[in-house]
Amino acid sequence: MASNTQKHRIVTLIPSATEMVCALGLENQLVGRSHECDFPPSVTHLPICTEPKFEVNGTSHEIDTRVKNLLGNALSVYRVFPDVLQDLQPDVIVTQTQCGVCAANLQDVELALDSWLGKRPAIISLQTTDLSGVWNDLQAVALTLKQETQGQKVLNSLQTRMQAITQHANSLNHSPRVACIEWMDPLMAAGNWVPELVEMAGGSSLFGKAGLHAPWITWEALLQADPDIILVLPCGFSLSQIQEHFHTLTSNPEWNQLRAVQMRQVYATDGNQYFNRPGPRLVDSLEILAEIFHPQIFNFHHQGTGWVQVLPK
Repeated sequence: MASNTQKHRIVTLIPSATEMVCALGLENQLVGRSHECDFPPSVTHLPICTEPKFEVNGTSHEIDTRVKNLLGNALSVYRVFPDVLQDLQPDVIVTQTQCGVCAANLQDVELALDSWLGKRPAIISLQTTDLSGVWNDLQAVALTLKQETQGQKVLNSLQTRMQAITQHANSLNHSPRVACIEWMDPLMAAGNWVPELVEMAGGSSLFGKAGLHAPWITWEALLQADPDIILVLPCGFSLSQIQEHFHTLTSNPEWNQLRAVQMRQVYATDGNQYFNRPGPRLVDSLEILAEIFHPQIFNFHHQGTGWVQVLPK
């Protein structure tokens, strides 16, 4: 239970921030959310303060084209509703500067507040690019909300869980070479904190680098690397959406040449709920990786909800 008696009116415009606020025990102080904030499920009744400016349904290639067209015209990808914010009267808004494609960012919020009436809310802008940055963001949120003690407790708990997995996983002899695919068409490998999670789970990340944005890769590079395991975790795609569009990968004539495909070591993971949310559930993401890399050792019961094995038809 949160120890502080001061009440805030908090709007979170990125799912990881919503999860941080709830982990701090302050869900009852949330008054608004982004269109993507859906965990814990109890937050979904809150007013929605953002929307995308592009059609989110379609193939990877179609979505990529829509987003690039917006960015090419120097337009923001998301819209923040100034009228909704004015009605909600938050005193704290949590947004981000890490990625202009993934969620509404600081510039979008400042634009929405241009005509703000009354005292302007405090703005927390999350900016993590690696795992240590996630913890720094959590502490920044806790500090602004006067929850430093609770924030440290939450942080200690998350890090303790991660350390236990890391120590066990890295004591094993098996260290698979892993390709994490964050977008299917065009191909993109996962970066930022994902390579760190792969290493912590006892694997070796082949493409993206910790602390750097996700890199575009080619089919030639994927073939040359020839990973032992392929993880498919597209940003914004649920497990069912990944499976629906998996033909984007399998239709490429080079797909069946890959060692991971031949050895049936291809997995779809819910990047939308786990890997692409730099918040408390990155610990669950590490658990998912440990289950996949070392199925004889780890079982956190994420199979079927957090990940599925994709078998050739």
